[in-house]
Amino acid sequence: MNKNNSQHPVLVTGATGYIAGWVVKYLLEKGHTVHATVRDISDNDKKSHLDKIAGDCDGEIKYFEADLLKPGSYKEAMADCQFVFHIASPFIMDSKDPQKEIIDPALDGTKNVLKSVNETDSVKRVVLTSSVAAIYGDGIDSKNVPNGIFDETMWNTSSTPTMGEYSYSKTVAEKEAWRICEEQNRWDLITINPSFVLGPALNTKADFESKKFALQLGNGDLKSGAPDITMGMVDVRDVADAHVKACFNESIKGRFILSSESLSLLDAGLFIKEKFGDKYPVPTRNAPKFIIWLMAPFIGIKRNFVSRNIGYKVDFDNTKSINELNIKYRPISQAITDFFQQFIDEKLV
Repeated sequence: MNKNNSQHPVLVTGATGYIAGWVVKYLLEKGHTVHATVRDISDNDKKSHLDKIAGDCDGEIKYFEADLLKPGSYKEAMADCQFVFHIASPFIMDSKDPQKEIIDPALDGTKNVLKSVNETDSVKRVVLTSSVAAIYGDGIDSKNVPNGIFDETMWNTSSTPTMGEYSYSKTVAEKEAWRICEEQNRWDLITINPSFVLGPALNTKADFESKKFALQLGNGDLKSGAPDITMGMVDVRDVADAHVKACFNESIKGRFILSSESLSLLDAGLFIKEKFGDKYPVPTRNAPKFIIWLMAPFIGIKRNFVSRNIGYKVDFDNTKSINELNIKYRPISQAITDFFQQFIDEKLV
């Protein structure tokens, strides 16, 4: 196929990841040359879905090996790039060593990438994948904001390295990114702050937290009762769309919450039941909070998470993403049922 590429390549870190894969796809479809960083360039299985997409698009993909914790490892991939999407960051809910597995890669990885940005004169904009976890820590925090609705002006002040470690990692990484950006005036920074991301994966064989969560809705794990947790949810395709739109619109500035709607786990399971009938054991009731609290250590959940999240309602103001990025959100029913169809096709349920 004829490759009609833009003059400058675009860098995407963690290119084989869940969100990053969709960003790469949209960039390739627009004809960009994508410099894709991966941890192991010899792992062809993790790259094959991107190669197939590139083969069907006008864009071109080039792979570079890079490590979040290895200083300077993004320098080669970043050469001549005007735009950098820093998406790579670990999302692990049951980490055994949060400092090593989550916090250090998020914070030091961001420092590492932005150090190379500072050393690469061609870069004009960085789009950083943050999270609503950098805006709030736990459901109980909704008690301290007007009407329980979070917006882009707010920051997570409750998470710590030992409580809400993932949320803490996203908070300190994003704050550090803004600090580094404000010390110079050549490149600007946009952050995309999605709520819980759902929807079909481009690499159906990959294992990641969103997949584990959606599987539990229909594989029987929650049949006896779901935790009464409400959270913002958003389709992965909308998140990727927001990244690309934010990158190439010069008037765009600041942080952007990406969240379609806030739903309980029961609500989410109901979409599966409505689409696929009674074949799959979706949850039909909430489990008592004290039972979840008692069982927490045995099911990989911390008790302070149970105390601070079950029974609280959270919501997000997504008007900035709608008005400035022109995001037209897919319904979460579509995100969940499209995702679950992949599980059926892969015989996971």
